[in-house]
Amino acid sequence: QVQLVESGGGLVQAGGSLRLSCAASGTILRINAMGWYRQAPGKQRELVAAITGGGTTNFADSVKGRFTISRDNAKNTVYLQMNSLKPEDTAVYYCNAEVHPYTANAAYTYWGQGTQVTVSS
Repeated sequence: QVQLVESGGGLVQAGGSLRLSCAASGTILRINAMGWYRQAPGKQRELVAAITGGGTTNFADSVKGRFTISRDNAKNTVYLQMNSLKPEDTAVYYCNAEVHPYTANAAYTYWGQGTQVTVSS
């Protein structure tokens, strides 16, 4: 069983910063890519940022230059540092990871429960 637990969401004023964390736990053999998605009310879930096991990163155009993603492989944790936040960044942010459990012959995609980020103008 693999679980992803997010933390760090909250309410912040425009221009402020937040740092999200997502820790994976369970019978984990290896974690490949990890990432963050977000879903605003009435909109589809969209990729915000992703990072491969080797550290290659990818960002949505809307957050380039403002957000950074990093991971601590020893802690099975991925971080999203969000700076210069805008009201349009308001959404539920979900952690995502491709995890190869000890008990399986393949990797599977797991999701966290989501954490609310609200940016006031």
